[in-house]
Amino acid sequence: MSVTTAQALRSLLGGDDRHALAAIFGTRAHFDEPLAPYTSWKIGGPADALVAVESEDELAALMRFCFKRRMPWFAIGGGSNVLIGDGGLRGIVIRLGGAFAGIEVRTEGERVIVEAGASAGMAAVTAKAASAGAASIGSLAGIPGTVGGSLRMNAGTDREIGDFVQDVWVQSPSKPVAHPVTVQYFYRHSTLARDAIVSRVTLAFAKNDPSAVREEMRGRLVRRKDTQPIALPNAGSCFRNPDGDKAARLIEATGAKGWREGGAEVSPLHANFINNVGGASAKDVATLLARVRSAVHERFGVELQLEVHLIGVFVDA
Repeated sequence: MSVTTAQALRSLLGGDDRHALAAIFGTRAHFDEPLAPYTSWKIGGPADALVAVESEDELAALMRFCFKRRMPWFAIGGGSNVLIGDGGLRGIVIRLGGAFAGIEVRTEGERVIVEAGASAGMAAVTAKAASAGAASIGSLAGIPGTVGGSLRMNAGTDREIGDFVQDVWVQSPSKPVAHPVTVQYFYRHSTLARDAIVSRVTLAFAKNDPSAVREEMRGRLVRRKDTQPIALPNAGSCFRNPDGDKAARLIEATGAKGWREGGAEVSPLHANFINNVGGASAKDVATLLARVRSAVHERFGVELQLEVHLIGVFVDA
């Protein structure tokens, strides 16, 4: 192992840091915790600390801790849009739960209002909103992960979550108490600051007939099940669609369906998905991503842009 690799794998948490986190969070602070179980790819090395946070006050305390110690941190929701290196993540990984998982749906005149915490699952949000008759909620149906992650990447299909956002509250090391911010939304990204973690959001939809909304959403979920490998560990679409085309079409045209690197495979069902078919490492997936990207560029001159985020330390598994 090189000196550089050894340094990258060295924990940033000293004994005092660990004691301080344990004093605040008790058994909800886990040290040297493997992250694979917390990602949809089921891949990822250990975090120096994985902390489960259950309230805005607790998150504020953790933000102050990170600010005081200049400690890097990363928030992981459903882990559905990240590839974490086999060497893991240095610093603190934050998982929101408790009050952050709350969902409240109400009707205001001809609108359906959804108030959700950042760790609320998108499946639960869309189901509850559909039952209240939230028009266009089907465009968010079947999106994996949490509200916070969906907001940061502006997830969606024919319409995106940013189209429905009314208010967003965030917290950060420099401003730890939850506060509202104005966010702009673009294709698969937003202007949310990198040092901000979403705590809660309010969404607003036009009101429609609940039975019609539920039926439309069911149809979308059936189509997704028929066209995407949802039963296997993956991170959804790996590449953004280039202007005027589909990444899946370009990848399939190169003959990449079924390509393998170790335990990673380009899905035979949907070319823009890479499945963990058994024991895949982050290096396997990263190698396959590079191979696919190179093949598309060589054949079509198109430089595909990643939709998934590669984070942490990448080493030989």
